[in-house]
Amino acid sequence: MEIINLGEKNSILNSFIAQMRDREIQKDSMRFRKNLHRVGEIFGYEISKGLNYAVKDVVTPLATAKVSLPEDKIVVATILRAGLPLHDGILDFFDNAENAFVAAYRKYDSEMEFHIHTEYCVCPELSGKTVILADTMLATGSSIEVAIEVLCKEGGKPDHIHLVCPIASAKAVENLKKSMPENVTLWVATIDPELNSHSYIIPGLGDAGDLAFGEKL
Repeated sequence: MEIINLGEKNSILNSFIAQMRDREIQKDSMRFRKNLHRVGEIFGYEISKGLNYAVKDVVTPLATAKVSLPEDKIVVATILRAGLPLHDGILDFFDNAENAFVAAYRKYDSEMEFHIHTEYCVCPELSGKTVILADTMLATGSSIEVAIEVLCKEGGKPDHIHLVCPIASAKAVENLKKSMPENVTLWVATIDPELNSHSYIIPGLGDAGDLAFGEKL
């Protein structure tokens, strides 16, 4: 698995991540969603650089121009619900992309222990395509692993999977290094050093789903 940390280089991306982390700024849920959307756009642009391209003729009003255009068939996938604004930002850069959605969340067996529960998955055929799977937080890596398993079971195995997880923990990155195959690329904006006793990322930013869409019951 290849790991690409866009936050290691100075760019406006770091400003958006800083606003998402800030405990005062993040109280504005509309701004939090907008920042997630903008982060998704940046990741979408960076991912596009590594796609397969072919030169095509484009007819202008005056002549014919040769333009290098991407050939990959893209599927943008999301783990509900926190990843929706991120998904939307990525989708802005892939006009003809198909979409997939997985409902996966932590179901606690005790105060400290949980498993990842999935309720449904909707996706197109994935075989021979490039999947971009977006989730805002990568705490333990369990949700991503389950989501990939469910997607591949439903739609088949894609040629390549790009995991877009802006806020990741060092533990999750190490876990995925061991479990993910070579045709997976992990994209992050920061790798935080710790998880607390409830497996929340420290310093992290809190519950991304609640910040984006309001607290759940």
